[in-house]
Amino acid sequence: MPFFHGLLLAIGLILPLGAQNVFIFSQGALHPKFRMALPVIIAAALCDTILILLAILGVSVLIINIPILKTILIVAGVLFLAHIGWMTWRSSSGGQTVEEAERYSPLKQILLAASVSLFNPHAIMDTIGVIGTSSLHYNGADRWLFTLACILISWLWFFSLASAGRILGNLDSSGKLMKMMNKISALLIWASAIMLLAINASDLFN
Repeated sequence: MPFFHGLLLAIGLILPLGAQNVFIFSQGALHPKFRMALPVIIAAALCDTILILLAILGVSVLIINIPILKTILIVAGVLFLAHIGWMTWRSSSGGQTVEEAERYSPLKQILLAASVSLFNPHAIMDTIGVIGTSSLHYNGADRWLFTLACILISWLWFFSLASAGRILGNLDSSGKLMKMMNKISALLIWASAIMLLAINASDLFN
């Protein structure tokens, strides 16, 4: 029961389109080979794993309740999301250019994936507000079964998302569809940054 509860809950939380999802999808489509997108997939999955574990252990609630740390997270999150949106907007369609290969090197993929995951308002609220709270219904082994299910869905989803992006990249020989997807992705990422700022405006400016 705890394992299946975790599976269903994680699926419901991770499916909605957000900055994290569109970034991973676009990276899968951008790179000519799937293995080149592995750094962003693994980094995002590891970050989600960390957020889930922090939520289960209650550590994330303590961090969010420390004003200075919360302010730093919010400001950094808005800046990172704005930067990622700009890079996605400028991405060319079709195959990966030399410039983009350098722009999305493994290290940059990891840093960008970590920022869009750890500073993602949806991910933080989902893990703290939903997964962390739901885990309180379980104790001992049941709680860890619930946690394992949430983490498993996260990893499977990110690999599937990047795979879907790679399929689109292969089918979109002209590059027009991918160019349009990049613009939409950038707008969604910027919208997430604006929402993060709006939600926390009272904390930042008071």
